[in-house]
Amino acid sequence: MSTKELFLEIGTEEIPAGFIPRALAEMEAMIGRELTNARLTFGMVQTLATPRRLALVVKDIPAVQPDAEITATGPSVKAAYDALGKPTRAAEGFAKGQGVEVSELTTVTTEKGEYLAVTKKATGRPTHELLSEILPKLIADIPFKKSMRWGDLDVRFARPIHWIVALFDGIVVPFSFGTVESGTMSRGHRFMANTTFPVNSFAHYLEECERHFVIPNPEKRKEIIRRETHRVAKAAGGHLLPDEELLDQIVFLAEYPSAVHGTFSPEFLKVPKEVLITSMRSHQRYFSIVDDNGKLLPGFITINNTLTDDPSVVVKGNERVLRARLSDARFFFEEDQKVKLDDRVEALKKVVYQQKLGTSYEKMERFRALAQGLAEKLNPAVAGQTVRAAWLCKADLVSGMVGEFPEVQGIMGREYALLEGEEQAVANAIAEHYLPTQAGGELPASDIGAFVSLADKLDTICGCFSVGLIPTGAADPYALRRATIGIIATILDKGYRLSLTALIDQALVLLAAKLTRPKEQAMSEIREFFRGRFVNLLGNDYPADVIEAAVSAGFDDLVQVRARIASLAKFKSHPDFEPLTVAFKRVGNIIKEGLDAPVDPALFQDSAENGLYEAFQTVKNSVDGSIADGQWQAALTGIATLRGPIDTFFDKVMVMAEDERVRANRLALLTAIARMFGQVADFSRIA
Repeated sequence: MSTKELFLEIGTEEIPAGFIPRALAEMEAMIGRELTNARLTFGMVQTLATPRRLALVVKDIPAVQPDAEITATGPSVKAAYDALGKPTRAAEGFAKGQGVEVSELTTVTTEKGEYLAVTKKATGRPTHELLSEILPKLIADIPFKKSMRWGDLDVRFARPIHWIVALFDGIVVPFSFGTVESGTMSRGHRFMANTTFPVNSFAHYLEECERHFVIPNPEKRKEIIRRETHRVAKAAGGHLLPDEELLDQIVFLAEYPSAVHGTFSPEFLKVPKEVLITSMRSHQRYFSIVDDNGKLLPGFITINNTLTDDPSVVVKGNERVLRARLSDARFFFEEDQKVKLDDRVEALKKVVYQQKLGTSYEKMERFRALAQGLAEKLNPAVAGQTVRAAWLCKADLVSGMVGEFPEVQGIMGREYALLEGEEQAVANAIAEHYLPTQAGGELPASDIGAFVSLADKLDTICGCFSVGLIPTGAADPYALRRATIGIIATILDKGYRLSLTALIDQALVLLAAKLTRPKEQAMSEIREFFRGRFVNLLGNDYPADVIEAAVSAGFDDLVQVRARIASLAKFKSHPDFEPLTVAFKRVGNIIKEGLDAPVDPALFQDSAENGLYEAFQTVKNSVDGSIADGQWQAALTGIATLRGPIDTFFDKVMVMAEDERVRANRLALLTAIARMFGQVADFSRIA
């Protein structure tokens, strides 16, 4: 069967750059679902976008939908016939709706029981015809952060749509969206080639777009911007400060990018470089330039959407705007230094952190106590510095600079602390306590920063759970998932041996006056929340069944849980692993709840019982010792020696003996063995 190409382009007014990546991902997923639902196979799917267009191409779609037999199910057999076996109205209605006689109905067996059914042959329709139904629905369903109506139309999209190109095998797929009819005509760059041009295929589209100063492929534009920014930075005597996040934003701001270099007064370099970089990237989307030593140079690179005959005009405009921004930053920097950080801490008493959880000052007092406890347990030598860092770490939130540039919270705290003569370690911890700021991001380098970071985040999580502010679905306004992952990542990175349960309990005790829910309920939900994030985080490195098996055996000391998972994953390749797992499951199936009682060798009636008991006694002490030392591999190796005696036991011994004392003694032996296994993992969860 010959296959064809589908091409769709939606031309719009400028779509916000932040809307586009998700829209492209959804378009790719949606067209795949729609074609599959229409029983159409397909090959490569590619999406493209500029600020003024979203496009997709799908290769290798058959020209005609294949024929199929479709089974429709109706009412249950029980509801379809009365006591005399005559069809009820439900059966007659279903048959009529399907266009058949009741006598033509069959039955199918489902998980819920037997149901009436009818199987009909569906003749395949032309793909071209199907696409006329699929494409307008797809356009209507593309999700955006915000969508809008325009004119008096009953349709919504990110921005008003001005043209639609829809081709299947080069022929227009006819449909309308609002007042726009699909066709073959695309458009060039708004300023450099403001004209229309016909398209007859995807390849032709790419060729014509570039001829009209539009590069539809965002990856190609990204490479152009990357190459151009490096070239301009080098020409300016420096190096580009890499910024992939900024690059990802800019790529959806230009259809035909070009880079130009501008400068600012070296006087502004007295302001911390993080502030200058933030000011340039956040508000102006400028790239920064550094020298060979990473020192910021008084220059920037901006990306234009057009080629200009006289770049100096563009540069002057950008420099003028930036000068105002940097002047503001310098003003705030100088003004902020007139108020001591200690005084700003007092000002936190007037800042509401969360209505139910009190002020930022109250929060600081809670997590300062938590941080002190962590320091005294894990590194008492830095307890004093930890308390000082926790006291100061939120002070810059009420500074003018952070009010203007929230992105530099913590960084300004560090800078102001150094200017006031605080110890370097304390100042660094003020900045570090916000880390990590994103999944996989940089973690606190120092213990002081880590203690304050853990305490702050834990107070946030416990506080929100204790007053019912719990994430649901995709909604997580207090970023509790990110905070939880940050805590887990920091503990694992630092190798901190601590009880998560005890830590949560301490946080909840400090929050006692704020609780609106039972403490034990909050504790249980918080532990489960951590457990879910922990499983997901380690899911990238270990099999899911191994993680579940280890976590089910205990979830408190995260460092030890990870060590158990790593050892179990390694041991999974051991030849005794699978038989041992089977043996554990046999033990577990028999003992159910278990029988914790002393084992009496005098009650043994078979040598296999004695053999298993002696083998268990031989390895028990060494396995217990290995577990106590966290030597999980050694513990598993020791447990594996029981495989043979367990197999022999089950081959020769009837556990559920008629003699109650013999039966209880056998169950007690198996329970003792299961308890030893259970310290490492719940082997019943191994697939």
